[in-house]
Amino acid sequence: MWFYVQHVLIPHQQADATLHGTPRGNLSDLYPRWLGARELLLRRRDPYSPELTREIQMGYYGRPLDPARPEDPKDQQSFAYPVYVVFLLAPTVSLPFPAVQAGFRWLLILVTIASVLLWLRSLHWRPPCATRVALAVITLGSFPVLQGIKLQQLSLLVGSLVAACAALLSGGAFLLAGVLLAFATIKPQLVLPVAVWLLLWSMSDWPRRKNFAWGFIATLALLCAAAEFVLPGWLGRFREAIGAYRQYTGGAQSVLDVLVTPGWGRVLAALALLVLAFVGWRLRREPSDSTTFQWMLALTLAVTAMVVPKSAPYNQVLLLPGILLTGQNWRLLWTKNRLSRIITLIASFLISWPWLTAALLTVASLFLPNQSLQKAWAVPLYTSLATPIAAVVLLSLCLSQIANQEPRVS
Repeated sequence: MWFYVQHVLIPHQQADATLHGTPRGNLSDLYPRWLGARELLLRRRDPYSPELTREIQMGYYGRPLDPARPEDPKDQQSFAYPVYVVFLLAPTVSLPFPAVQAGFRWLLILVTIASVLLWLRSLHWRPPCATRVALAVITLGSFPVLQGIKLQQLSLLVGSLVAACAALLSGGAFLLAGVLLAFATIKPQLVLPVAVWLLLWSMSDWPRRKNFAWGFIATLALLCAAAEFVLPGWLGRFREAIGAYRQYTGGAQSVLDVLVTPGWGRVLAALALLVLAFVGWRLRREPSDSTTFQWMLALTLAVTAMVVPKSAPYNQVLLLPGILLTGQNWRLLWTKNRLSRIITLIASFLISWPWLTAALLTVASLFLPNQSLQKAWAVPLYTSLATPIAAVVLLSLCLSQIANQEPRVS
């Protein structure tokens, strides 16, 4: 997969940009957030302002975007995050961005490895050391993670915070789990469903679980208050930035929107969330160290990856616990019935397709010139949109059987 990204996908993108005159600067998704944090904390400038957006474009694209050029990207790369993201980036604002970029890339690699170990801990899976290393390598060699590392995407950091939250919940450290989940709301669209369910879960046994709710609510309130202190009225500016983002990108689309149509995609997303809400209500009393609780948490994250209004592969880092769970419980899926085996084979093929085709392209590079390889740049991405759906189907199959097997908690 690393070979595919470095020697097939990126050269194709560079050639295509040269052909169409598309600007290419540092192309770091961290840069708009970092520059906004630097200008706000050091110079008290509004990170949502049009002037700062143009400065962001100078670094991200190499020049400001020109509406008169039809080949220019539509994404303005404005600062479309909650202001409190600047507190996480505060230690870096006095450093040159190339150093920050290099350091953040290594940080994402480390937190991704840590995410694998944290999910294994929360799932109470203790495989041999060699298996853990293999799982970490395969995760680092997945396209969503590679894309996130190349773009320095904060989705990987959010995924690691959610993994740490899950591990703490499994161990009974509810207060700290709530604190970490609040920090993960720097990308609120990725954590809103799981935050809602976990708050419902905590209220279902308030005396024993209230620390999670207090940790989450107090930390989020503190972050919002600190953000209001450094930029009064930031919430309205944030809403305007989100609205502008939807407008200049033509409306952010989910996986379902792209696979069917935006209209039917919204209908299917609403149905998926309704079913998830129904299942979550039924399982709200499950203890945090139970198998059913972990499956529900993984299913919530998988549905989020399917319905979140952004179909970028890097958001599929949320599928990691679901894929680990299905791997751990492969026999349960395989022995259920014949239909389950067929569905499992199809879903596994869809999930494995990027690795298989990237391996074939690597072998083909021994015999074919680079130009021929670049013509196949899209092949490993053919099943990208279907991957979240495959993960949701597998998790639903297992959850239905586990919920029937485990005794109910009253």
